[in-house]
Amino acid sequence: MVVIEAGARGFLRIMIKRAKGVTISQVADAAGVARSSVSRAFTKPDMLLPETVDRIMKAAEALGYVPNHTARALSTGRHGNVGLIVPDIANPFFPPLIQAAQMEADRSDFCIFLGNTEESPKQEDKLVGRFAGQVEGLVLASSRLSDERIRAHAAQLPLVLINRDIDGIPRVLIDSGSGVRGAVEHLAKLGHRKIVYVSGPQTSWSNKQRRNAIRSAAASAGVAVEIVAASLPSYNSGRNAVDAILSTGATAAVAFDDVTAQGVLAGLAERRVSVPGDFSLIGCDDVLGAVTYPALTSVSNRSREAGRVAVSLLLDLLQSGAIRDVRYVLETHLVVRSTTGAMP
Repeated sequence: MVVIEAGARGFLRIMIKRAKGVTISQVADAAGVARSSVSRAFTKPDMLLPETVDRIMKAAEALGYVPNHTARALSTGRHGNVGLIVPDIANPFFPPLIQAAQMEADRSDFCIFLGNTEESPKQEDKLVGRFAGQVEGLVLASSRLSDERIRAHAAQLPLVLINRDIDGIPRVLIDSGSGVRGAVEHLAKLGHRKIVYVSGPQTSWSNKQRRNAIRSAAASAGVAVEIVAASLPSYNSGRNAVDAILSTGATAAVAFDDVTAQGVLAGLAERRVSVPGDFSLIGCDDVLGAVTYPALTSVSNRSREAGRVAVSLLLDLLQSGAIRDVRYVLETHLVVRSTTGAMP
């Protein structure tokens, strides 16, 4: 409980009282240390000997002590919270990323505030502003904001990016380009001479990376490429793109992600186009590949590792106070299943 009292001279005195439960003094007595040492063990453990921190933590666990984060925020200005903002929480690419980020934050006794932008840069900008007063730092995953807005936010609070490559800002990049190049080479070996790329959001860094990788690999393999736009990375977008895909005369397609590919697969089935007998299809991120029918060939997914590394970078940044131009790259590869076959 926070109690604010007005003194005789108009000064405010803020007292933190624990309504129930174990107090910091009881933990200090049990560990044989001062109250200040218990506080430091939870807020600035690097100021104590490791063995002292370990003794305090064991005493706290034995007594069932839970630190008062409101008190910590008032006394240190640190809330123990970090923010994670994603463009579409329903996209199966993001739940493993979110889970790994939360587990990494929990290891350092931080809590994650999660924001979902529904693919809207305006909503993302709004959420960053709302989070700024409540978190110590932010992770922006697949941000749809402009470089200028991201730099402006990074000037205000510590920031780490996932799948957005901006110099001077720590970032974790899933290099789907390596897997996409493998996808084009795979289709070329199967005899396909014309393919379609079903694109993702225009503001997506991953979309630009995948589109460029497909064009480059296709040119090297002597394969023609056409781009069919899908307004959003969604099942309906993929399904609605099928007529445009077939009108190109291509015999294979690479979709921006597995969700879009699943929609394409459904649209092809509705038109009685056999996969892979009549048409070959490849997804990206490998989040649905094993559960579609036929099982979807897809570019591998490193989202879980990206979430863990991004939060680890952010916590290092908060601890050191120094912004380092870190560029952490995770490679991908093609996972071949049952939706790719020889050109008909």
